Amino acid sequence: MTTTSFDSATDVQLTHAQPVAQPLHKGRRWAAWPHLSLGADVATLAAAVILAEVTAPGGAPVTPLPWLIAFPLLALGFLYTRGVYRPVPLHTGVLDASRAVVTATSLAAAIEISLRVLFANSSAVAAQSARMWLFATGLLIGVRISLALSESRARRAGAVCHPTLIVGAGNVGRLAAARLREHPELGLRPVGFLDDEALHSGDQTLGLPVLGGRGDLERIVEANEIEHIVVTFSTANDEVLLELLKRCEELGVRTSLVPRLYEKTTDQAAVVRIGGLPLVSSCSPDPKGWQFAVKYAFDRGAATIAFVLLSPVMGALALAVWLSSGRPILYRQERIGRDGKKFDMLKFRSMRPPSAQAKVNVVLGEDTAPGGVEGDDRRTRIGTFMRRTSLDELPQLFNVVRGEMSFIGPRPERPEFVEIFQEKVRRYGERHRVKSGITGWAQVSGLRGKTSVADRIEWDNYYIENWSLWFDLKILLMTLAVVARPGAVE
Repeated sequence: MTTTSFDSATDVQLTHAQPVAQPLHKGRRWAAWPHLSLGADVATLAAAVILAEVTAPGGAPVTPLPWLIAFPLLALGFLYTRGVYRPVPLHTGVLDASRAVVTATSLAAAIEISLRVLFANSSAVAAQSARMWLFATGLLIGVRISLALSESRARRAGAVCHPTLIVGAGNVGRLAAARLREHPELGLRPVGFLDDEALHSGDQTLGLPVLGGRGDLERIVEANEIEHIVVTFSTANDEVLLELLKRCEELGVRTSLVPRLYEKTTDQAAVVRIGGLPLVSSCSPDPKGWQFAVKYAFDRGAATIAFVLLSPVMGALALAVWLSSGRPILYRQERIGRDGKKFDMLKFRSMRPPSAQAKVNVVLGEDTAPGGVEGDDRRTRIGTFMRRTSLDELPQLFNVVRGEMSFIGPRPERPEFVEIFQEKVRRYGERHRVKSGITGWAQVSGLRGKTSVADRIEWDNYYIENWSLWFDLKILLMTLAVVARPGAVE
């Protein structure tokens, strides 16, 4: 095998003859969770089939053994095709895991019913298959939630983490390192960079050490017990990077790639191959297209219904605000919404009016969004309760009914801060492609209050470019979970 390295001063390619690298057998722990998951699913499906038969009403015919075996096999097959048992480092969320289960068991039940109607012609087909589907779906979701939470806890505690090397110490490499540190549930623990230029530049602002250049790969992998390598942007040419990936494969180290133009790489990308050349087309929904038009129409209808159903609660809160601090009951604040249009966002007033001498100066750190209590804490007792439970946001249903906001979307900001952030934060203006939301992907991901503006924008634009009805439902369910936790919001 030949390995390639670069002299940083001349960028001259040097080739050294070396023996083929021997696999270091890294990543043996990769298979632990998938194997555990598969074993748990097999046992759960067997239990579901047994329960379906045991709970059958008296006199009901016994399900033939081949069909009892076929259903769990079909369900396992569909779970496998969705990548559930792949030995990858990425953590699967509870909601996504539950969605995979419902899809797999529903398809398995539908196929079994169709085949039995065609070939068995039994009158009890629907009831037998429905019982198996019900037990399998419920039990599998319970097991999936338990496994996902256990895996997440283990990764956060460091019990299951994979030492990770990042190729490229530029802006994208540093961002990748920061994201992996912020999300230990992914199971990848960055230990350093591999970068020839940074190695010789002496840059001390990386936050992680530069462990060496590309020619040091084998030494670094062995010395640091590297199990995963993330390849980000680099000045090396494609041939050098392909050689590096080949060496990683020979060493038994898993790899991940950050693609070029990653900002426009969506989860719904279509890949068409022309020979060995892949053409990747991003399938982002058009914010001006029919999909968002349907979303907004649904929002307004659902908000109208919610407004009527919650009117007793809103009336009680309005009375409580009036008794505790008088009028006005609603707090209006100018915000910037879709296409940069201004509107008055509504909330229940949660604070006493400021005194005549009081002057609130909002001082924000660099890359920090405004939020929370600004100036003196003037919250009333009922105001504190409403902010903790997010009940002060209920009047925004009226903003949704009027078409100014959506249930789900980027949170709107005040005009004076929008002007600042548009100049300083990359892609900030792109979040105004859609209507602002009562809740959003950034908020349920922990970016509430005085948090990083750049992070919020990254999450908001990801939501816009990967929007789907499922994504909205997922955010709504996560919002309910956040609100249900005492002290989760202020």
